[in-house]
Amino acid sequence: MSAPLAGMRVVECSMLGPAAITSALIDLGAEVIKVEPPAGDYIRQMTWPIVEGVSLMHLHLNRGKKSITLDLRSDEGKQIFRDLAADADVVVEAMRPGALERLGIGPTNLKEINPKVVFASISGYGATGPYKDYPSHGIAYDTWAGIVTPGIDDEGFSYIPEHISIGIFAAPLYGALAILAAVIRARETGEGANLELAQSDCAAAFDWYRSETWRAYERPETEVTGNASDDYERRAPGTGGMREGVRYQIYATKDGHLLFMASEQAFWKNFCEALDRMDLFERWPGSTYADHARGNRELQAELRDIFATKTSEEWMEFGGRVNTPIAPVNTPKNLPEDPQFQDRFEWLPASQLGADQLGFPVKFVSEPLPVPDRAPTVGEHTDEVLRTVAGYDDAQIAKLREAGALG
Repeated sequence: MSAPLAGMRVVECSMLGPAAITSALIDLGAEVIKVEPPAGDYIRQMTWPIVEGVSLMHLHLNRGKKSITLDLRSDEGKQIFRDLAADADVVVEAMRPGALERLGIGPTNLKEINPKVVFASISGYGATGPYKDYPSHGIAYDTWAGIVTPGIDDEGFSYIPEHISIGIFAAPLYGALAILAAVIRARETGEGANLELAQSDCAAAFDWYRSETWRAYERPETEVTGNASDDYERRAPGTGGMREGVRYQIYATKDGHLLFMASEQAFWKNFCEALDRMDLFERWPGSTYADHARGNRELQAELRDIFATKTSEEWMEFGGRVNTPIAPVNTPKNLPEDPQFQDRFEWLPASQLGADQLGFPVKFVSEPLPVPDRAPTVGEHTDEVLRTVAGYDDAQIAKLREAGALG
């Protein structure tokens, strides 16, 4: 079978991390033409690690894309861009908003050429608001959204704590979803769309639970309470309210840590029965649902001693066998050793992509997805794209190169 997005063509002007907006589309079979300035996207030298002279970020985010270099300041370069966009499903502006419009090749101009084109602009703070013109990098969107709590070292200096970046990874997923929705509509109606998203907005949207909880707590306590198992006392939002949990908590094992999650009474009973410790259940049966036994230090001490008697692997087998939720506490370094990871993931090989990489996480059952090609060198596919997409012949290409339109 053909790849799910085979036949979809995307023309992308991107710099750095926002290029991730098309990475999932590539994995699903779309054709993405990355238009770069003559000097190229300096993502190839950004962050770490650097794998044989090229950044892992470039190898991952731009895998499978075709690179063409254009000087979009020249009339010839702009015309080439228009020719590429004329038959594209999507044009992506992954840089400061309005850059292509100012060059005369933004959504207003492209719609005249291709009425069904979907134009998607992804940037740090978006096209409106007081921060719209501010320079920024990826962690800014998470600090802005309230996701990162500053660390303080022993000398009193603030530092960026280890955390999962949200804005730069959530925005591409929201953006790709919107792009696909707009393309479906465009193919049905012939009408394209102009999409605009900010990585900061997407960080806030991804963390909706905590923000919406604080918002709800602005209402009177007679209207918005805590959980019934907590006697309706309000907790801190999200995982901030988990610190005092006991039956939903992390415990040390013989060789590491695990997460115990017997917040439902039935799971708690299964656990106690299997250990022949029904005395614990009889003394602290808890509520039917969502009872974490908050603040019960006596029970927490009992559970601490119990979990220290087995390895994490032994507790995982135990939980599965007696129907009580227990999960490993892995790190990004040891996660690939986990048997569940090994069953579900297959590394895309360094021999093909330049570095071992994780593939698209959604499975099309009995239908393997194509493995994308290695991320391109600057302008690697310029002549190929001009011939096959824009229909230029060798003489035209030579003339454009001589004029400096291709860098």
